[in-house]
Amino acid sequence: MSELSRRKFLTTSAAAAVYAATNGLAVAADPAPDWTKLVSGNTAFGLNLYGQLKGEAGNLFLSPFSISTALGMAAAGARGKTLEEMVQVMHLPADAPAAFGAVLKSLNEEPDAKKRGFTLSTANALWAQKGYPWKPEYKTLVSDSYAAGLFDVDFISAAEAARGTINSWVEKETREKIKNLLPVGSVTADTRIVLTNAIYFKGDWQTPFEKKQTKDLPFTQADGTKADMPLMHRVGGYLYSENDTLQVLDMPYTGRRVSMTVILPKKADGLPAVEKDLTEDKLASLLKTLRFEKQVHVHLPRFKIEKSFTLNQPLIAMGMKAAFAGADFSGMQTGKEQLSISAVVHKAFVDVNEEGTEAAAATGIVVGTTSVAQPPTPRYFKADHPFLFMIRDQKTGSVLFTGRMESAKV
Repeated sequence: MSELSRRKFLTTSAAAAVYAATNGLAVAADPAPDWTKLVSGNTAFGLNLYGQLKGEAGNLFLSPFSISTALGMAAAGARGKTLEEMVQVMHLPADAPAAFGAVLKSLNEEPDAKKRGFTLSTANALWAQKGYPWKPEYKTLVSDSYAAGLFDVDFISAAEAARGTINSWVEKETREKIKNLLPVGSVTADTRIVLTNAIYFKGDWQTPFEKKQTKDLPFTQADGTKADMPLMHRVGGYLYSENDTLQVLDMPYTGRRVSMTVILPKKADGLPAVEKDLTEDKLASLLKTLRFEKQVHVHLPRFKIEKSFTLNQPLIAMGMKAAFAGADFSGMQTGKEQLSISAVVHKAFVDVNEEGTEAAAATGIVVGTTSVAQPPTPRYFKADHPFLFMIRDQKTGSVLFTGRMESAKV
């Protein structure tokens, strides 16, 4: 294979599409497609990817929605075995382009945070080598289904300038929370296309915590040691459930469309078992058990997490092999170069405090040539040891962000 045929392109995104192995899928004409299967598949993919990352020490935070969307835009141009593996690993349904378009439209439907009660936005863009033989239908699909902006850049002659332009776009779309998404050396003269996505959320709790109730208390870390952390506290009504091994608490943000779901093992060292057993089906079952409790005593840490990932190896381990070597992305272009993903990069940020939560993420994929009223029963939910948490969109069912708190060093 010639050096030219190994050229790679870079993709950064948070929206997904799927094409049949030979010709790709047509975008469904249904103006209101059912996004249920897509959301279920995205959740399964996100939990499987989390399973690949859980071995890392310390706190974790990522946006499964951003990652699946980014890979999906790449899948829109994949064919043959490359597409088959991406569909299998990502659990993409046949109508993924239309379903993703509907979910993205719903997430972005009200830009006025005052009317909505919170800020939630996701943005996509396609950065393509100018003068390259891109298929117009591929650009049209990405633009129409994912509302992606289309930009011509010059990777061949000015790769570093293009990297700076893309990073500036990501920084702007995440309110300056995600900086330098594409590190030095990730964009080169071999880069042909970058698909970018950025997702941002900021919401106040439906009922905020009082700062005067926050106190430094011992937090049992994953290694069994204890360290003081600021634990917020309030008593109020929440959706809550529990079983023999864990407790689940759902905390709404203003507007009640978005909430934080916290999964707390009853044992201080019980998180690994919860992580091992949590699947999309089990998560769905847990959420169905949530019931409103009038009096829940909540202790939750105040914390910040920032994480960066290169996801090549985790995705390969999940079965997405062909996309990184010997790939078929002929649905994108008509040239003679063979394009393969060279890097999938992801950054995420979250800040949880008494007022609410701010979270942001961006993903990059680089491909180049190569009854009777009764007194309420009090419930006690004290997150003073490792736990999982998710930020979920109630309307679509999408898990926008997920993370793990296991260390007081934040």
